[in-house]
Amino acid sequence: MKKSKIILPLVVILVVTIFSSCAPTGFTAHQHGFFYGVIHGLVFPFALISKLFTSEYGLYAENNTGFFYWLGFIIGIFGLGGGGRRATRR
Repeated sequence: MKKSKIILPLVVILVVTIFSSCAPTGFTAHQHGFFYGVIHGLVFPFALISKLFTSEYGLYAENNTGFFYWLGFIIGIFGLGGGGRRATRR
């Protein structure tokens, strides 16, 4: 029982570290589009945690294509919601 109490926080820290490495960093010449928006939306909570401790990570890509990046970002964030109404219990 004590092993699970130690392993769970270590797994959580490992997962947060792995996902925060996908967070967008500084300005690049490459424009990020829809699919990058989806990925950045999915890793947003982890990027936010990383942003609290260091200013090296961004919350979104600065050099993006505009509407389609934003749309993908919003879809990625909503993808974290767990399915909306279908996930609710009756």
